[in-house]
Amino acid sequence: MKKKIMLVTGANSGIGQATALEFAKQNAHVVMLCRNEEKGRIAQQQIIEESGNNNIDLHICDFSNLDDVRKFASIFNKTYDHLHVLVNNAAVITTKRQETKDGYELQFGVNHLAPFLLTNLLLDKMKESVPARIINVSSGAYKVGNIAFDDLQSQKKYKTFKVYGQSKLANILFTYELARRLEGSGVTVNCLHPGAVSTNLGVDRKTGFGKTIVRMLKPFFQTPTEGARTSIYLATSDEVKGISGKYFVHQKEETTHKKTHNKEIAAKLWVVSEKLVGLDNNRTKQENSL
Repeated sequence: MKKKIMLVTGANSGIGQATALEFAKQNAHVVMLCRNEEKGRIAQQQIIEESGNNNIDLHICDFSNLDDVRKFASIFNKTYDHLHVLVNNAAVITTKRQETKDGYELQFGVNHLAPFLLTNLLLDKMKESVPARIINVSSGAYKVGNIAFDDLQSQKKYKTFKVYGQSKLANILFTYELARRLEGSGVTVNCLHPGAVSTNLGVDRKTGFGKTIVRMLKPFFQTPTEGARTSIYLATSDEVKGISGKYFVHQKEETTHKKTHNKEIAAKLWVVSEKLVGLDNNRTKQENSL
């Protein structure tokens, strides 16, 4: 792994930090993408100390701001020659409806639109780095979600786990559609359910609400290290070399619900997502220049 460049989003805590640490222990060049600089610096130093690997870079990016995602992608593409592994791990869950800086519902924006945009902006770099792998951290919560095209931003109705489930279903549909588009490119993409893991995912960013509940449930959940195993497996194992467009749980491939295999919904979600993040404008400019 010594020459591999591996990017992990949400790398300053929980599963993301555990994933970045294991990559560091395998002597990879790790790029940590974090929202909070102070927490990111602390996590970066911990990873360096625990792994003995100094090739750990920290970049700051707020997934609730798509301009931040664009700026980071531009910096990454100019700074790094390769990208061998991208782990889209960052996520959020909120008990009350909130919006991103772009005006989108927070869970849909952070959990789906931001990684959708980031991945697309880094795809050329990954194609230049083949073999390369994309890993999308989804959740079994996708089962309670549906893609509500008439209310993607949950303005009509907001139920926390339904909205979270929609964003996690979007992760899977994105994975399957991207796998079809990348077929034969040397870049693979898979997704996973990490299991019930004790992290700060359910803690409100602004108020800290949920910390007590997280502490109470901690004994019944996996540790972040245990939860990171499938992400690490998909990123590094020879067993999944060349495998793409699949869903894994506990390092085993599983078949997802039939709604995740609806190609029409996946294609429609792709087009809608392109429009929401502004990628359709770039495509139109390219088409007009031909």
